[in-house]
Amino acid sequence: MSKTTEPARRPPRIAIDGVLLLDKPTGVTSNAALQTARRLLNARKAGHTGTLDPLASGLLPLTFGEATKFSHMLLDAEKEYVAGVRLGVETASGDAEGEILQTKPVTASADDVRRALARFVGDIEQIPPMHSALKRDGKPLYEYARAGLEVERAPRKVRIDELELLGLDGERFDVRVACSKGTYIRSLAIDLGRALGCGAHLDALRRTRIGAFDLSQAVTLERLEAAAPSERPALLAPVDALVTAYPRLDLDDDATQRVLHGQPLQKESAGTPGACVRLYGASGFLGLAQWKDDGRLWPKRLVAAPPVS
Repeated sequence: MSKTTEPARRPPRIAIDGVLLLDKPTGVTSNAALQTARRLLNARKAGHTGTLDPLASGLLPLTFGEATKFSHMLLDAEKEYVAGVRLGVETASGDAEGEILQTKPVTASADDVRRALARFVGDIEQIPPMHSALKRDGKPLYEYARAGLEVERAPRKVRIDELELLGLDGERFDVRVACSKGTYIRSLAIDLGRALGCGAHLDALRRTRIGAFDLSQAVTLERLEAAAPSERPALLAPVDALVTAYPRLDLDDDATQRVLHGQPLQKESAGTPGACVRLYGASGFLGLAQWKDDGRLWPKRLVAAPPVS
């Protein structure tokens, strides 16, 4: 009688804290990229700081362990992209995968494109595309779009700081976009095509910067997989990499204990109510605290204290 072979047990997940600046490839969802990285790190807890469409590549910060408490810090950060725009063709989705709605001849020169780009720099209003994760009555817009439905969307104010033409080759151009949160690059491509009178869609998108992070710091999934398991955690940035925009405050042992017990600190000079600072003790990063109207500094979000050995 043959013995039944039991499947190999997966080793238990381990506590890993930090931020992986991932260079996400095209054709992969943000969640699939996250799960692959989590598996390679064998991490117990993981999350991401916003998503990238499967067709888009580039910078996708992933958070692990205690860093997940600060994932939201990048949601409001300014972002930068390199976008490829195809002129002369409008699609239902605003990108290369959508059904072609109409085609028109293209006569735009590089100067024409630059003039069109200049019209969209500054505070503008955008109508979110139907193929987006924005929700209407609790359901993402892309679900309506997949069902062949179009619902009314209110314009949203966004800010575009820079639009730099990187090159025009016939009916296609690349543009660098520096913008505020909530900016839809496919909507920008559609609007640019209409401004040029020929229509357009987005045919490539690569995110190159989020806040203080840029693509030069990023790691690919291939590099993560090629590293020895013991070396992979070293590819992560520390937890406090997400909050370096806040002022630093170093605490003595007494103040550290007060903070860890959820008690406020009274400082000689109070900060602006609502402003945050990052706190450090002898063991390193403790978390964030916030100035309140009472002039005291209150703990806001703390990392878990390391276990006592």
